Amino acid sequence: MNASVKSSPLWRRSTLALALLAAFGAGCVAPTLNPISSAHAFGDAAPSAERVATPDFAALVEQYGPAVVNVQVEGTVKTVSPLDQMAPDDPLREFLRRFGQIPAPLRRQPMRGEGSGFIVRSDGIILTNAHVVDNADTVTVRLTDRRELKAKVLGVDKPTDVAVLKIDAKDLPTVKLGDPNKTRVGDWVLAIGSPFGFENSVSAGIVSAKSRSLPQDNYVPFLQTDVPINPGNSGGPLFNGNGEVIGINSQIYSRSGGYQGISFAIPIDVAMKVGEQIIDHGKVTRGRLGVAIQDVSAPLAAAFGLKTPHGALVSSVEPGSAGDKAGLKAGDIITELDGQTVERSNDLPPRIADTRPGSSVTLTVVRQGEEKKLSATVGSFSDKEVDTASNDGEQGGRLGLAVRPLSPQEQRDSDLDGGLLVQQVGGAAERAGVQPGDVILALNGHAVKSIGELRSLLEKAGKQVALLIQRGDARIFVPVELG
Repeated sequence: MNASVKSSPLWRRSTLALALLAAFGAGCVAPTLNPISSAHAFGDAAPSAERVATPDFAALVEQYGPAVVNVQVEGTVKTVSPLDQMAPDDPLREFLRRFGQIPAPLRRQPMRGEGSGFIVRSDGIILTNAHVVDNADTVTVRLTDRRELKAKVLGVDKPTDVAVLKIDAKDLPTVKLGDPNKTRVGDWVLAIGSPFGFENSVSAGIVSAKSRSLPQDNYVPFLQTDVPINPGNSGGPLFNGNGEVIGINSQIYSRSGGYQGISFAIPIDVAMKVGEQIIDHGKVTRGRLGVAIQDVSAPLAAAFGLKTPHGALVSSVEPGSAGDKAGLKAGDIITELDGQTVERSNDLPPRIADTRPGSSVTLTVVRQGEEKKLSATVGSFSDKEVDTASNDGEQGGRLGLAVRPLSPQEQRDSDLDGGLLVQQVGGAAERAGVQPGDVILALNGHAVKSIGELRSLLEKAGKQVALLIQRGDARIFVPVELG
């Protein structure tokens, strides 16, 4: 869940942050647009072309604006004392305990945030971003007719940042869905949302690029636009010139926390597939091969005997995975999936994830300069040892982690003798500061090399545990309050 404008700075992923669009944060720096006149143009004048009409944005907003909603969230967050951030064996921690200088116990503080959403079914089904409603205690949807209705979160899917809400209402206005695959770079697009809490604000721009891959977002081929998007636009619709929703505004690329000319939207076909699974099954199932891949650069293409750089280079294969059973090996270059070209490595994960587990696919690979056809039965994340906190009754769910054992190759690369790689974080572990990519080495001083060992230790644990994790080149203890 996102904090309010007054209470928190924007959450940034890195120095050049992909800022999640919730209704909090600092002000934005608006870019200055300097049009180039014909006197400054290079070369000869181009032949006159048929004038392309600008979409009737006003009519679009009038027709579909009522289907866009404001999403307000409330919850609580724990304040963390310095003592709880210290390692169990920290001398200063022992000093504070011994001499009674223990900071005040944890307290819960109210947090508020807001974002946007849009109605896809007249009976009250709404799509928004997962990060807008994540960890919210209450969610309120405000319609354009000023009605405010409590919403139920049917489910969230963090890997795609999609959430589905349900409000108790009928005969609601809905948006019309389009096909993002037919969208061209340069097409006009329009966004409606609540930037900085200003509800039903409209902004327009063009599609800058398609199928963008962002860090830690392997399942979404993002649409990149130059539409002015700011905190609070999260979860709002991205329309094409025909008034069809082609995406969900999700992230911006920014140094300031505000709009700087680059924004990203989740293609609506990806979001709807996720949403339908949440509505029908209450969860999202994805296919997986169990391989690590990377792009094929020009030097690598030459080394592997490819005429041009293309495909997904397999860097490692998990033992026992679908890829391993299919015969994939490190050094293989996947160039086609079921006859469709794999141009870049980021083309493969969303297509495999979209494949139903248990179904068969044909992989075309280049191995030592020769082309081969391999048949693979797609696995699922449930086939891998993964510990989730989706249900309170699940053993190990107290941590709120999705983890897997390190592969032999990963152990060699990191010089570790076992450990569990953190894939997704939520709940208690997220609040304690555990991050995706961390490697869990021990719990309360006991080495952890398998999911079974982790579950067994958690069964015996009290309300607090100390995780020893490897983060980069550093090893640190992270205290986690399980409750």
